[in-house]
Amino acid sequence: MTVGIVMLVHTALGRAEQVARQWTRAGCPVVIHADRNVPKADYDAFTAALSDEPLVRFSRRHRCDWGTWALVAATQDACERMLAEFPEARHVYLASGACLPLRPVEELVAYLADRPHTDFIESATTSEVPWTVGGLDEERFTLRFPFSWRRNRYLFDRFTEFQRRVGFRRRIPKDIVPHMGSQWWCLTRKTLTAILEDPRRPVYDRYFRRVWIPDESYFQTLARLYSTNIESRSLTLSKFDYQGKPHIFYDDHLQLLRRSDCFVARKIWPHADRLYRAFLGDAAARNRAEPNPGKIDRIFAKAVERRLRGRAGLYMQSRYPHWGWENGVTAGKYSVFQGFAELFEDFETWLARTTGAQVHGHLFAPERAEFAGGQTLVAGALPDNAALRDADPRAFLTNLIWNTRGERQCFQLGPRDNVWINWHMARDPNAQISVISGAWAVPLFRSDKSFADLRAEAAELQKIEARMIGELRHPEVKARVRIWSMAEFIEAPMEPLQVIIDEIGQKTQRRLAEAPRMTDLAGFGQFLQNLKNQGMHPYLMGDFPVDPAPRAGNAPKKRPYLVKKSAG
Repeated sequence: MTVGIVMLVHTALGRAEQVARQWTRAGCPVVIHADRNVPKADYDAFTAALSDEPLVRFSRRHRCDWGTWALVAATQDACERMLAEFPEARHVYLASGACLPLRPVEELVAYLADRPHTDFIESATTSEVPWTVGGLDEERFTLRFPFSWRRNRYLFDRFTEFQRRVGFRRRIPKDIVPHMGSQWWCLTRKTLTAILEDPRRPVYDRYFRRVWIPDESYFQTLARLYSTNIESRSLTLSKFDYQGKPHIFYDDHLQLLRRSDCFVARKIWPHADRLYRAFLGDAAARNRAEPNPGKIDRIFAKAVERRLRGRAGLYMQSRYPHWGWENGVTAGKYSVFQGFAELFEDFETWLARTTGAQVHGHLFAPERAEFAGGQTLVAGALPDNAALRDADPRAFLTNLIWNTRGERQCFQLGPRDNVWINWHMARDPNAQISVISGAWAVPLFRSDKSFADLRAEAAELQKIEARMIGELRHPEVKARVRIWSMAEFIEAPMEPLQVIIDEIGQKTQRRLAEAPRMTDLAGFGQFLQNLKNQGMHPYLMGDFPVDPAPRAGNAPKKRPYLVKKSAG
């Protein structure tokens, strides 16, 4: 007794010939169906090349398109010829021309001989399978599909929508429950004969002729009627990506395929010379291990995840995801400071010394990107050119964070800058954003511009910062955001500074030994009052007094009031 091999071939006929000879060398009869789309000259050369093989037969040809009934009809014809001409075949193994035996064929024959009554066919109901792709689960059995999904996608979609709209449902034959699974199966002679010789086969064929992708449901459903022992798995290793397309194995997958212990794998690249030499030669290692594709599932799962989600914060030509589909907006944590460089003198130097982080100036300043240390070019060949940066500010930021992975980046932002980047950072969980609202007024206070110009500029800057703060307070914000008014912050600056430094966490956490030197704000309150007097209301600074109260301990002692008693 042996195993009969049914091969469905439509391309790479030279490779199919090699594989067919591998099967016959082990005494396995082979019936080949060659797609009618194969040119006659190529088909004739293919049959002539295998004419010296007494165990090879060819079945009636069908013109096969993906997901159509022709694939089932081709399989039926090939299986009927197999059963009629090779009575010694106890099992029939369905394979394709792109399949490749990974272990000596004798091991497969012995494995099936030990399980003479077991059918290996993946077979599960639609409610139990997670792999259906395309939005059609149960509907593939209850609607009609006269149009090809690949060749006439528009008609396919419109006709499906029409059937849904009118409530059309096909009647499923009463004695079957639709099942689905891999097209590549191995059935016992008894089960396959029962399917092909069933008196109700015309009913089943007529029904499945209009099922979507019937090659994944016809035998999977009917095997449940006749088999006494189904193992719902395929002996062929086949992996699919998130779109339902099969993975193709190349030469660099050699060790991966060996590790699987599977008997057969598909889909093999026709030009994978190393794979064909390794598995079709005589040096194939023998083992008695149970086929275990699960051993490499973890690798495929990671590959699918990498293909679907990419690396966190990486954008490039081959992967530029739609908005909201990113696997992490940026590649690492970073800190943004708004108003600190205006309120504190030499704040960037102090922050770099205190945290050990890379501290830049205003990266989105209108003149240039103010890189740390006055650099004009940083990692990743990012220039300080404002025009290049503003062509895509988001790419500028994500490239900076990606190219400096492992080093915390800190930079300043303010309403004078290109604030388009503000919302992009607000939705980034890696961003730590600290804002002292209204601090943009300090440089105006210390400037020599005319007061009319200062008032107009202050009104514009306040409008921009108000919009920025509104974005930072949006319900969809994912960044770590802290906002203080200027008046609130200068009341007790050490506590918020300590919180910010602890969160950056570049050095061992400890209490701050020094604080940055605050800009002299004498007369700032009066400056704000003058703006109010001129009709501009500076509200983002908080309740800033005209004459700030002196620091505790420096207040002069009040003189007691003397009340003179009047003469009675």
